Amino acid sequence: MRGRTFLLLVTLAAAVAAPSLGQTINNRASASIPDFSGVWSHPFLTGFEPPASGPGPVTNRARRPDGRANFQRLVGDYTNPILKPEAAEIVKQHGDLSLAGMGYETPSNQCWPGGVPYIFWDFLLQMFQEPDHITMVYRQGNEVRHVRMNQPHPARVTPSWYGDSIGRYEGDTLVIDTVGIKKGPFAMLDMYGTPFTDRLHVVERYRLVDYAAAKDAIDRNEKENTHAGLGWDFDPNYRGKVLQLHFTVEDEGVFTTPWTSTISYRPSVDPWPELICAENPRDFNHEASRVPTADKPDF
Repeated sequence: MRGRTFLLLVTLAAAVAAPSLGQTINNRASASIPDFSGVWSHPFLTGFEPPASGPGPVTNRARRPDGRANFQRLVGDYTNPILKPEAAEIVKQHGDLSLAGMGYETPSNQCWPGGVPYIFWDFLLQMFQEPDHITMVYRQGNEVRHVRMNQPHPARVTPSWYGDSIGRYEGDTLVIDTVGIKKGPFAMLDMYGTPFTDRLHVVERYRLVDYAAAKDAIDRNEKENTHAGLGWDFDPNYRGKVLQLHFTVEDEGVFTTPWTSTISYRPSVDPWPELICAENPRDFNHEASRVPTADKPDF
């Protein structure tokens, strides 16, 4: 009887001390997930970094004396071979407005959701990682994306401002696949007015890389885009890990081929700002803006 009791106690102790197979796998999986927490800064306009080679995003034909893109005059390069003729004409029309000093409406200056990849221009990003979902918050509090982890897209996607985003980890890389971007009154996927259709498909790959590995993209960015610090900047002497986003965009209704770009984030040295984009009842041309209205309250 004493021998049986002893064996039972030993068995129970072993069961308590040793985790189950499922627990071991979960612990190992959690340990391998990269930590993207913190406030990440990329204060450049208009943001998209040209690739080292291959098809890349529409860039600005208007240049400052130092050769960088002139954010005060947005004239998209409608000759970029990624654009189909109809899309090239739309980009050209937006550029003609800018050259005429009139400007044009964008999701940013109208306080509308920008969608993906438009939102990638924004200066700040925070990522909150949970096992079943990821929340991505951009510089202004109303710019929020939700990514479902390890789930498929539904058979029928309901279009939404930031689309249906699903994610997974591939080793040290977070991969996010987005479809179903809703088209609003200022629908464009960059600040140059490049249009998109319901076939827009964006794949993002986030990875922490050494500064040396990111330096080529950082240098290309600084040659192309205008730095816009003041409140959301990074330490120029920082040489630690860089959060690098590499994204691919395809839309057979607009582009002749898929194209790629990068965003190289560094840790922000400034606290998270408290900002909100509020619609103005008047546009910059003094006409009534297209602020959503209703005949009666919806509450």
